[in-house]
Amino acid sequence: MSELVEVKVPAEQEGTTAVVRNWLKAIGDTVSVDDPLVEIETDKVTQEIPSPVAGVLTEMLMKSGEDAQPGAVLGRIRQGERSSATNGHATAAKLPAGTAALDNEMPIRYSPAVRRAAEEYGIDPATVKGSGKGGRVTRMDMDEAKASGPRAPLSPPVAETPPPLAPEFRQPEPVMPAIEPAIGSRSVPHSPMRLAIARNMVNSVATAPHVSAVFEADFTAIIRHRERNKALLAAEGINLSYTAYIIAACIAAMRKVPEINSRWHDDRLEVFNDVNVGIGTALGDKGLIVPVIHKAQQLSLEGIAARLQDLTTRARSGALDPADVRGGTFTISNHGVSGSLLATPIINQPQSAILGVGKVEKRVVVREIDGTDTMQIRPLAYVSLTIDHRALDGYQTNAWLSEFVGTLENWPS
Repeated sequence: MSELVEVKVPAEQEGTTAVVRNWLKAIGDTVSVDDPLVEIETDKVTQEIPSPVAGVLTEMLMKSGEDAQPGAVLGRIRQGERSSATNGHATAAKLPAGTAALDNEMPIRYSPAVRRAAEEYGIDPATVKGSGKGGRVTRMDMDEAKASGPRAPLSPPVAETPPPLAPEFRQPEPVMPAIEPAIGSRSVPHSPMRLAIARNMVNSVATAPHVSAVFEADFTAIIRHRERNKALLAAEGINLSYTAYIIAACIAAMRKVPEINSRWHDDRLEVFNDVNVGIGTALGDKGLIVPVIHKAQQLSLEGIAARLQDLTTRARSGALDPADVRGGTFTISNHGVSGSLLATPIINQPQSAILGVGKVEKRVVVREIDGTDTMQIRPLAYVSLTIDHRALDGYQTNAWLSEFVGTLENWPS
């Protein structure tokens, strides 16, 4: 008799408790080794769980929406067997609820971001030209398809409304409580990512006493340097963003105050040698993800810019790997890109600090030149460092910010 092999949630997963997102195979499907079986989602990444053996999927023990603890059994495969019947959707991806009409018509798999867009926009991904690797449809492709106009609907057209029933056969209308127009509302179910983010934020505030310090940084020097060098890097396909300079300045500040790059333990402070910088990346109304530039202290400005561009592009298209969001030791929230002047972000546990960078805008400031006070217009931004006050004090916080701001303001031409 063929052996039953368990398919389990990885013992090591990035993020909090995972949630089963979507099964990519059905019971009775023949699978090969490493065929994607099921997707699990945490607050940080969506991960495909591959088949450990070749055989037939016989059991699906966990359903979409269920919590999936590390080591939990997701399903079972009868090793070495093949399906006795041809299953029309054996290799078809499953769209979210409400799009079942397409289950038998999709010969390729789509990412979770694409499937969510398909449900939200009512667009069949099969009608969209893919720009991803091997012609794969990305979330950006779906967004562009939505913007460009109507596409083939996901479901067959609904039949015309039948004529009203005779009065004696009509069901009575339900009596609803009166709602004032001014307080009308709609319900938006929380996604697994949003719920996980909420738990993390509450846990962070409950765990660590947060204290923030705010400095002001003059971006004149790095704006000048960027204008002189961005075209050169653009020719190599690299976008030289202000965030790359911010990361480089963080690395310089870590050399001055390494304790900022740390983790609190009850009996010690663990100070890390590698500066693994996480960059908060917004995913619209879906939430936030934090891809990590590992060993950033070993990279040049150009290397940081290239790595940053790769990670943010893949984050927004739902193409990050679990390793891309693992192992961060310090986080940057560049909230200024959306217009915010000042914020004090919540620490990404179990790290000891997080940097917030506000919008760069021109402001009038007083500067002394040759002993005379002058009024000048400078591009300035508020920068905040929020610390875990168990691990760090005001002296270290201000020393780190002083070095960070000084690096930006004295960037060599």
